[in-house]
Amino acid sequence: MQYEEMGNMTGKTLMLLPGTCCDWQTNFGNVIPALSQNYHLICVNYDGFDGSGAVFPDMITVTKKIEAYIKEKHAGRLDGALGSSLGSSFVGQLVQRKNVHIDHAIFGSPDLDQSGKLSAWLQSKLVVPLLTSFTKSEKKRNKTREKLKNFFLMDDETADKFMECFSKFSPESIKNEYYTDLLTWLDNDISVEHTRAHFIYANKMGEKYLRRYKKYFHDPDIREFDMQHEQWVFGEERYRIPVLKAIDEFMEMPV
Repeated sequence: MQYEEMGNMTGKTLMLLPGTCCDWQTNFGNVIPALSQNYHLICVNYDGFDGSGAVFPDMITVTKKIEAYIKEKHAGRLDGALGSSLGSSFVGQLVQRKNVHIDHAIFGSPDLDQSGKLSAWLQSKLVVPLLTSFTKSEKKRNKTREKLKNFFLMDDETADKFMECFSKFSPESIKNEYYTDLLTWLDNDISVEHTRAHFIYANKMGEKYLRRYKKYFHDPDIREFDMQHEQWVFGEERYRIPVLKAIDEFMEMPV
């Protein structure tokens, strides 16, 4: 595990938890400069995605390591935690398990997919080979780059950094992360005293995700944006600025 703390060290603490097959440098690189102005950032890279040679074990083992870090370095409490996509599963677990306290749990347009073991195994057998094949030839790299640019509105540099994740991290870590995320369930109607759940809802993902947010958390604060999944962290500034403003508003709300 890798933790880097930076930004406004007198500001509120905000933990950044990256998504599937990403390190924080790739996932949050476009928004770190803006977030650093106001917040004491705690940037996390999981086992298997931290350059240490370790293999990602499973979501709960990594959640326990994050909890231990928060207890040791921040007395068991954070002002906020922001999860990008799969990173939101960690945010949900940190809230649900109640071993540490987070005032503002911020979910970055997550899927929050959950399934049984057979379905998770089948999905990982199909999806993981696809993910790890993106960069196996120059033709595939070029095709993937264009898809990323069209879907997320990434620029060439961001698309190349994103693609690099699928070749620099081990297939075993990618498989374990994808598979165990599907098996890591959230309860329904989660409510923790003095914790607010905030959702960045990318409405182009579809309303089934909106229904999930309302199912898993009691009275969540949901902000709707006309964008695709995580377009605000990877795409153009016109998506980024409104979401960053919403994050500031989340962090100032009473709990």
